[in-house]
Amino acid sequence: MEDGKSPTRFVYCNRDFADHVCWSGCGDRTASMSKFDTTIQAGWTDRMDRGLFRYHLGDLETRILPGPARYVAQLNIQRGIERRQPQEILSIKQNFDTKQFNFNKINPEEVIFEMSKQIEPMSHPKGGGPCKEYGHPCDELCRIMVMVNVSPLEFGHCLLVPEPTQCSPQVLTPAAIQIGIESVLLSSDPGFRVGFNSLGAFASVNHLHLHGYYMNQELNLETASTQPLVPEKGFYRLRDFPIGFMFYAEMDDLEKVVRAISQVTDSLVEGNKAHNLFFTRGCPPGKSDVRARRGVRIVVWPRRSCFGAKDESAFNVALCELAGHLPFKNRHDFEHSTEKDVMAIIQRYLLPDQQFLQLEQQLTAHLQKDI
Repeated sequence: MEDGKSPTRFVYCNRDFADHVCWSGCGDRTASMSKFDTTIQAGWTDRMDRGLFRYHLGDLETRILPGPARYVAQLNIQRGIERRQPQEILSIKQNFDTKQFNFNKINPEEVIFEMSKQIEPMSHPKGGGPCKEYGHPCDELCRIMVMVNVSPLEFGHCLLVPEPTQCSPQVLTPAAIQIGIESVLLSSDPGFRVGFNSLGAFASVNHLHLHGYYMNQELNLETASTQPLVPEKGFYRLRDFPIGFMFYAEMDDLEKVVRAISQVTDSLVEGNKAHNLFFTRGCPPGKSDVRARRGVRIVVWPRRSCFGAKDESAFNVALCELAGHLPFKNRHDFEHSTEKDVMAIIQRYLLPDQQFLQLEQQLTAHLQKDI
């Protein structure tokens, strides 16, 4: 940030994870907001009231497209017009460039809080040696700056930026994956989602960050059927369109799943394959009738790269669109697009079937090596 003002601190531990989360039908989802939710929502609303955003975001017009996919369409014309011009991206492995916009250059008032994890004493190993959490020394767990996205796509839209002063490019790390999962677990609202766009997959800033936002509509993704690939590591294939890979994690198996996701995303980067991730509360694989949302579904979509590609007129295909949430840029497409139209646009960005199957075989073999 451009001045030395210290932001509010938000410190959490595993005991802060919300365990009993569900949609309507098993209790009032707003009955007990978590500390994480109240902190984000109060800070976000305060900055909206103070005019720190590029536009005022009110209640968005929303319609559910007819059809089995139940796409959630929202009209958000101003985001398409007012958002910052995306940086020129030429490679999935593009280096960080200090001359370009990055999150160290923002107005410090945009930061809601600095988040960090407190390691509980019981996690320290016997003998007093250095403990580790998910491969990171406990005294080096990263700080996460949580800041408003000044061009919001939904209520509470914020950016989760791990250690911004390290100037990391937009390539996922185990720590960033952990942050994505744990942020969802910290929320008691099943509508809180987190996502990641790689370079070449509509990331607009080459500085490591994830998106977080609230969207008060249930998505098919939360209950979509799966096929086990390496279930010992929580690795599945989504059966429904758009085809992708899914991991499932609950509080007691985060370390294993974080490592497996990191193996997959590292392989995608090494293979120069663009990708989007979406983190959401969801039911366990094989239990699509369960209303409770105790765990987190993490979906990874490998996709065709877009370098300098022209934007779609209706919507860009990135993390939320692949998940079934469609922020439309114009009223005509919002009012007239059908499920078939949406699928045709998304299909243009997916890998060909044969290429996806080859990748699936490679990743499955890779994850099975150390079982």
